[in-house]
Amino acid sequence: MIKNKFYILLFLLLGTVVFAQQKPVQATVDSTKIKIGSQFNLTLKTTVDSTTQVYFPDSKTFGYLEVLESYPVDTIKKANQYELIKRYGLTQFDTGKYTVPQLPVIINNKQFLTDSLAIQVMGVVVDTTKQQMYDIKPVITVKKPISNVWKYSIILALIIGAGFLVNWLLKRYQNKDKKVEEIYATPIEKATNLLQNLEKKELWQNGDVKSYYSEMTDITRTYIEETIQVPAMESTTAELLAALKEAVIKKKMGIKKDTFETFEKILKNADLVKFAKSKPLDFEIASDRKNIEGIIFTIEKSIPKEVEQAIVDERLRKERLIKQQKVRRILIATGTSLVLFIAAFTYFLSTDGLDFVKDKLIGHSTKDLLKGEWVKSEYGEPSVIIETPKVLKRFNDERVQTNLPANIKSTQKFLYGSLIDNFSIAINTTTFKDSLQADNDAILNENIARFEKTVGAKGIIVKTDDFEIKDGFTGKRGYGTMTIFNPAKNEDERMEYQIIIFSQKFGIQEIALVYREGDENAKEIADRIVKSIELRKVTE
Repeated sequence: MIKNKFYILLFLLLGTVVFAQQKPVQATVDSTKIKIGSQFNLTLKTTVDSTTQVYFPDSKTFGYLEVLESYPVDTIKKANQYELIKRYGLTQFDTGKYTVPQLPVIINNKQFLTDSLAIQVMGVVVDTTKQQMYDIKPVITVKKPISNVWKYSIILALIIGAGFLVNWLLKRYQNKDKKVEEIYATPIEKATNLLQNLEKKELWQNGDVKSYYSEMTDITRTYIEETIQVPAMESTTAELLAALKEAVIKKKMGIKKDTFETFEKILKNADLVKFAKSKPLDFEIASDRKNIEGIIFTIEKSIPKEVEQAIVDERLRKERLIKQQKVRRILIATGTSLVLFIAAFTYFLSTDGLDFVKDKLIGHSTKDLLKGEWVKSEYGEPSVIIETPKVLKRFNDERVQTNLPANIKSTQKFLYGSLIDNFSIAINTTTFKDSLQADNDAILNENIARFEKTVGAKGIIVKTDDFEIKDGFTGKRGYGTMTIFNPAKNEDERMEYQIIIFSQKFGIQEIALVYREGDENAKEIADRIVKSIELRKVTE
């Protein structure tokens, strides 16, 4: 009886071992003890035939453990079966004991759970006797850097502003001793207008008789000085009258004696007001004002023709002088701006190098691009690995990103140059939410239509062929020529283009190259770029 029980127990133990060996999914880890934040790998294995459908778990966390990386499934053929291997990179940022929970694996619509596994996360021991401790650094506000476009725009605006400032200062300096009356065409027009403006001020009506007589006599003296060329402004009353009489006789102007007497009386009244604080009566002031205007018109009528011509010549001379001063101001202001521009150009050339100047101000020739240092980079998702003369810059259109079609997960675009530059490159990647087989021909037609819509391309010649790269990816290539209007040159230019499209189960990768027709350097660049294309395969 005891012997029979022994055989039964042995049979049950052997059955348990066999059952364990036949578990459909095995779970293992490469380490059961890790330091905080370190990665360890979880591996799930199952062996199935070619018709079996297997779905491994897809999550950002497994229990309290964070999934850092979910690697593609590896397949190993064993006789008539396949071993599927799925790996995950996991971690935890707190110390303690954790468990990789039982994970569900779906095999032919049937769920199987993996074994749970224990993981210990250990902290990093710091020896404070050897490692000095420091206080926590305060929060520092970092100023947002000014974009290059704004920086260069501000510098250019300052240079132009400096030119305008120099012009304004020169104009102010040249005009500091000039009076407003220079805007009048003739001395008589200036004198009559200034007398009218004097009356509008109502100086004597408000008790300021001194200022009134001073301005009135100054207007008259200026008129006499400009018409008869007598130094009236610097002369005393007696000197002015003597010089005026002499000039009238010399120029045969025929001014009567009573005009001189009236003028002498007004000048003496003005001297009394200014120096003896005399105050004429209102009717006397009005009479002097009327007489002054009459004296000015009397002199104007008596001016000989040769004197009138001299006045005209003097006016023309002043106009020429004003024009010369204006031209001089413009030349100096332009020269100042040019010097500042050269200084800024030299500064950026010395600090940022020739590449900066070519990128931002001049633009690279295709020879420079071909002979320069090339860059190999990875762009987008699903990514395109490509070698180019310059790094491509991400182009983000918020309108596109916020209005993606329902089946599009993401789209990314990277650019160098534009369609009217010596050479331009564009990479566009699109990721689908679900499996979708895109139509390469339709995508190519959309790109051609985009040429017509965005830059008004015309006369487009399209040739197509199947395209394959070294990794075994096959796609569609469209190439040919088109005419684009170049606004910088104000003329049409014939351009060559290549558009290469790869479509995968979950995404699309597009590469477009545009360059001037007949540019041999550009063709070499395009060939080198095309030969360098590598693609990342899209996974679920």
